Amino acid sequence: MVISSTNPHNKEIAIRRRIASIFNKREDDFPSLREYNDYLEEVEDMTFNLIEGVDVAAIEAKIAKYQEENSEQIMVNRARKAEELAAALAASKGQAAQTANDVGASQDFGAVPQGQYAPTFAGQPRPTGMAPQPLPLGGSDMPGYAGDDDETMRLRAERGARAGGWSLEISRKRALEEAFGSMWVC
Repeated sequence: MVISSTNPHNKEIAIRRRIASIFNKREDDFPSLREYNDYLEEVEDMTFNLIEGVDVAAIEAKIAKYQEENSEQIMVNRARKAEELAAALAASKGQAAQTANDVGASQDFGAVPQGQYAPTFAGQPRPTGMAPQPLPLGGSDMPGYAGDDDETMRLRAERGARAGGWSLEISRKRALEEAFGSMWVC
């Protein structure tokens, strides 16, 4: 796979995402911490060499071989990650997280509840249903709209500044300190 991009940062991000999706073992997949660290070091060496363009053909062959030999474990780890993300999302929304057994027991094969992931053959999780769209805040009350007068805009600016920790007293104190700090006494 050749990744061409004018921005080297985007190239690195794309390579790291690709490698992370293939080499997705975790510490609990290894009998010892040493073996896990060796695995991480090997993955990072391959990633670095791909980013720098060092021996790309040999690394791509190694990746293809690993992917072929470990395709089942790669899929299992991707599914596990998707389930953990779904559980974290449910927990952040204050809902009880459903396990895969709960989902399978409560629905038919083709039916997946809103917000859950439907299985795909490519191995990538796919969100189902329509995600709720964020609503704009304020509408016509937003600064800069025709309904705002000067007093309203000034109050909004003051409140925003105070919310950010700014105050007139701090500005005055800093100006005085800078002025007196730059004076030389002879």
